[in-house]
Amino acid sequence: MQNYEIWQAVMGELELSISKANFITWFKNTGIISCQEGQAVLCVPNAFTKAWMEKKYHHTIIASLERVTGKPIKRLEYRIESLKNVVAETMLASKPLEAAMTAQFNGPAPAAPAQQFDNHGGFTVNPKYGFENFVVGRGSELAYAAAQAVVSRPGVAYNPLFIYGGVGLGKTHLIQAVGNEMRKTNPKVQIMYVSAEKFGNDFISSVREKTAKDFQHRYRTIDLLLIDDIQFIAGKEGTQESFFHTFNELHQQNKQIILTSDRPPKAIPALEDRLKSRFEWGMIADITAPDFETRVAILERKCLEKNFPLDSRVLQTIATSVQNNIRELEGALNKIIVYHQLKNIAPTLESVKSLLTSWAGTPVRQSLTPRQLLEAVGQFYSLSTDDILSKNREKKISLPRQIIMFLMREELKMSYPAIGEELGGRDHTTAMHAHEKIVKELSDDLKLKQDVDLIKQRLYVNNL
Repeated sequence: MQNYEIWQAVMGELELSISKANFITWFKNTGIISCQEGQAVLCVPNAFTKAWMEKKYHHTIIASLERVTGKPIKRLEYRIESLKNVVAETMLASKPLEAAMTAQFNGPAPAAPAQQFDNHGGFTVNPKYGFENFVVGRGSELAYAAAQAVVSRPGVAYNPLFIYGGVGLGKTHLIQAVGNEMRKTNPKVQIMYVSAEKFGNDFISSVREKTAKDFQHRYRTIDLLLIDDIQFIAGKEGTQESFFHTFNELHQQNKQIILTSDRPPKAIPALEDRLKSRFEWGMIADITAPDFETRVAILERKCLEKNFPLDSRVLQTIATSVQNNIRELEGALNKIIVYHQLKNIAPTLESVKSLLTSWAGTPVRQSLTPRQLLEAVGQFYSLSTDDILSKNREKKISLPRQIIMFLMREELKMSYPAIGEELGGRDHTTAMHAHEKIVKELSDDLKLKQDVDLIKQRLYVNNL
């Protein structure tokens, strides 16, 4: 494999295991200078990126390089060098890759607007996200219909519209589609699209720099407020206070508010009751993982967009192999397209199956430890490890503890005695009872099932 092919495959894996923001921040303008005889050299744009790579992603990159190349990487170095220079040198050595290299350096044109700011200081809505290219399935019908109703009667139909679901299921696509559709109707509409994290950072900056009036003007004089991952304001008292007043001001003026979260309002721990109440004023709609037919339809649409037709049997193979979410589905498709374009060969069922085996083989599950699982569930329910390991039998602690025992049995295949030992030396019968209880309740309790599904997504998609 050429260096470019290796790095494309590595980035394809990394993009699925870390957040989009982190991926863009740290891996943009990076590439492989050399990779041979167990030694790899990466180019990075500056010293700050170099230091962060060495500290945060070093072992992850090595593991991915070893999976892609099939060879051990004994040494990985980072060199501060322009990607332009690396691309130019590689082109001289390998002319057939020129077009692909140019595409890597320039990047896809439609993605640029997501990084631009509007005149209110928020991200603009990305024009590539529209209703016309959102594939509706059984798991997204309600959210899609509610979003279209909001466009027809903003501030009146469903205000706020609260969309929740797991990672990579299309929540961001859908809320930005609302913004794009409203802008078609009225080009002057004022839209603010931000993450909850950015809202919180803006609030902190306004306090530190004593610019509260500017902050209030920026967030309270708009027609449409779109906020992703609102669950991240939980536990932040000042940010919640500020958002409470922002919400009230916009709602009073019949300005539309749309929020996304990984769970429904009532399931967000450390969120003030007054905010939970307001989030439930309008419409709460969930988006669940796409079924097989929807996954095939999504792949067909993506192939059409990328002008890369694939046989129906190939599409069905991909849809069968990749089931977690749409982001993973598109990641698998991108890898297949890049591989066959670079090799200049036609896709076959055998070649696609081979790539899917490699792609799905990222050993996240094997690397998961009981302690990581315990900590992930604790974080989900805002509990400390000491709380979980304690003798406290309150439901708010005992239920997460039982979920941990269930997941240790189901996901890590641990024995009941081992589970009991991991949970503070409890008897194996306690672990057996917890497993049986959760298995029984999952079939009847929709909220519990959603919580367990979200926890598993966080474990395996976000690699917590």
